[in-house]
Amino acid sequence: MRWWFVARVALVAAAVACSATAAAAPPPPMAPPTASPVQSFRSVRSYGDVTIAEPVRLRVPTLGVDSPLVRLGVAPDRSIEVPADFGTAGWFAEGPRPGQPGPAVILGHVDSKAGPGVFYRLAQLPVGADIFVERADGSTIEFRVRSTQHALKAAFPTELVYAPTLEPSLRLVTCGGVFDRAKGSYLDNVIVYADPFP
Repeated sequence: MRWWFVARVALVAAAVACSATAAAAPPPPMAPPTASPVQSFRSVRSYGDVTIAEPVRLRVPTLGVDSPLVRLGVAPDRSIEVPADFGTAGWFAEGPRPGQPGPAVILGHVDSKAGPGVFYRLAQLPVGADIFVERADGSTIEFRVRSTQHALKAAFPTELVYAPTLEPSLRLVTCGGVFDRAKGSYLDNVIVYADPFP
């Protein structure tokens, strides 16, 4: 699959949805995402007899998250793009759509120099919490949190996050752990794994 190849070559561990806290030393300004040249995307994809519309909104009631979803691709340095707006989540559009077999990946910032980001409390999301993804055709798919992982960026679990699966799944990814003032970024990633419900 092309999206799996793209995900493997992308430097995911280098900078996945990170920023500085207001109290920390400010990092250099983050360039806004650029459009990925890899391919264009239609708003609806068909798989067999099932039509899957693209995701347009993410809701995580436990955290008070209600965010539109922007498309994310691959940046010129082959890293995964991150949302330009710290308060908005983004969907990795080179991969599966929520509800399609495979891991749909949604990225968001943990914070910014101005305050909390959309995934500021992602690490606190408990097992069993509901996640809702609304799609362009008006449908909504519900996921339940299965587990949360904290991983060093230097050892980002690319296989676990992006590897193809037979069943639909969802990954929410942000930064966490210790803030490295010298590098202007966090050392870890927080990854939430969720499965469709029911």
